[in-house]
This record gives sequence, structure tokens and C-alpha cells, in this order.
Amino acid sequence: MQRFLGYAILFIILFLLFGWYFSNITIYLVASLILAALLRPLTNRLHDFHVLGQHIPRWAAILLSYGSIVLLLFSLGFLFYPLINNQIEILSGLDLEGIYDTVKQPVSKLERILFQYELIDGKPGTLFEEIQKSVISSIKDFDFTSFIGGVINTTSSLFVGLMAIAFISFFLLLENGLLRRNLLNLIPNPYFELSVATFTKVEKLLSNYLSGLLVQMLTIFSFASLGLSILGVEYSLTIALFAAVANLIPYAGPILGASFGIIVGISTGNFETSTELNYLILKILSVFAVVQVTDNILVQPLIFSKSVKAHPLEIFVVIFAGAKIAGVPGMIFAIPVYTIFRVSIIEFFNGYKSYRIFKL
Repeated sequence: MQRFLGYAILFIILFLLFGWYFSNITIYLVASLILAALLRPLTNRLHDFHVLGQHIPRWAAILLSYGSIVLLLFSLGFLFYPLINNQIEILSGLDLEGIYDTVKQPVSKLERILFQYELIDGKPGTLFEEIQKSVISSIKDFDFTSFIGGVINTTSSLFVGLMAIAFISFFLLLENGLLRRNLLNLIPNPYFELSVATFTKVEKLLSNYLSGLLVQMLTIFSFASLGLSILGVEYSLTIALFAAVANLIPYAGPILGASFGIIVGISTGNFETSTELNYLILKILSVFAVVQVTDNILVQPLIFSKSVKAHPLEIFVVIFAGAKIAGVPGMIFAIPVYTIFRVSIIEFFNGYKSYRIFKL
């Protein structure tokens, strides 16, 4: 028994070290497991259909499931097209001379105040000329080659990540349950029953958690889009969709959603007075305040407390630990990974106290 516990502890330590050192691979694997769990019901249902008296091949059912995800993302992308097109038109029609005059007036006023209190020396207009030279110098010194290289590297990393997740998920779906069976085959017979119970509980909790996240996203999208539409905010569906997706990022998500809504409202609106601008910001903030209160009071307790059965303080610490290890992706996948380890340890500890094999 002591040898088994020693091996189990050593395996957990090595697994944690591997997950920390190869954080990208760990994120790919966890994302693949989540994607496979989401697509498995649809894949199984498609596989059960008969065409000319034959089942649809499982590989074809998987590709159709992938196609449904791509179609959904493509459809959602249409919500952002009008907004992007509007921003391009605004940028193309900018009055640079007007912006120049608008910036020059407050700078000149600031300069007069500084001259009045003898905080700067020189001729009138020097301050604006220095700012203008600084801006022009910054533009000239901008390393366009490095910027393009960074964009290409980021795009390449994202593409490689998506391909890796799709590849791993494909084989997880194709060999339905193969990973679970292979892992269980490595476990000695005396501990087989306990391991099956652990796997079953982990799968159930993760399924509840993913279902809860879906409910959370739909709730935020519905409340935000309804509230923004009632208050007459343009591009309400686009703002609500961004807020629902951003809310996957714990703690920072609601701030990102509200900030995006304010930026869109300011950049697409025509305001004759500052009062109209302040009123628009107040409307957007009020909607997101109601959405956030509803999410915190009703939705999140349902997801975190009932689905993963963890204390809010645990969730807080785990999320920030995930952020430290892998940034934003670590924050998103921290709870599923923590749930796997937490349930496994608790089940084996309970088994150690209850199962006769551990007492021999």
C-alpha cells in the first residue's frame, strides 16, 4: 500500500511539473478534452443516423460536428461585420486638420498657464511644436518590421494551437472512450473500482461545469442585448456577444465587456453635447451593472458551488494561480484542471479510509 501511495504521489508531482514546464501542451490537451466533451453528444447523434441503410461513418460525423462549430462562429462573425465596416468608414473620413486644431487649442491654453507661472521658457507655440516633433519622431522610430513579425508569430502560434486542439479532439472523438480505457488499463485490479468511480465523478462535474458556463454565456448575452436594445444603444447584439465571451475570463471579463461597450458607443455615436455622451455611458454602465449583479447572485453560485463543489476562496486562489502559470488561458482552464485533481485526491482519500484493499 505504501508503495502504491508513493507511486501515486510521484506521478502527481511529475504530472504537475510537466504541466507547468509544458504549459502550452497542457492547455492544448485540456482544451481538446473540453472540445471533445462538447462535441461528443452531437457526434454520437450524427453517427446514429442511417444513410442508405448504413450508419454515417464516425469520422464523417466528427467532421460534420466541426462544420457546425465553424458555421456557428462564421454566423456570429457577421454580428461584428457592420461594426468593423462602420469603424473603417469613420477612420477613412477623419478630418486631420480638424483634429490638429482641436488638439492645438488646449495645448496652447496649457502653455499660457505654464508661462504665467514661469514653469517653462521659450517662445509661444514651443510646447505644441515639441509635442508635434515627439509624435513625428515616434512614428519614424516605429519598427514596422518587428511589428509585422510579432503579428505573424502570434497568428502562427494561434493557428498551430487551433490545429493541435482540432487534431487531438478528432482522435478523442474517433476512438470514443479509448483514452479512458487505456488509462484504466494501467491501474492495478485492486484499485480498479475506485478509479472508475473517480473517472465517473470527474466527468460528471466537468459536464456540469461546461453546461453551467453555457448557461452563463446565454444569460449574459440575453440580458445585455435586451437591456442595451431597450435603451437604444447601437450594435447591442455585438456588444452583448463580446461581453458573453469575455466573461469566460474570470474577474477581468465583465470589465472588458463594459469597456468594449463604451468604446463602441463613443466611436459610433454623434454627440452634440457632453451631456449626451455622459448619458450614453451611464446607460451602458447601468445595463452591465444589472447583468453583473444577476450573474454574481444567480448564475455564478450555480456554476461554481454546485457544479465543481468548491469554496469561492478556492476558486479565487486557483484562478490567479492559473493566471500566473499561463496568463489568460490559464485563468480560463484553471477550474477544469483543478476539478480533475481535487476530485481525484478526494476520491482516493475516501477510498483509503473506506475500501478494504487499503487496509490489508
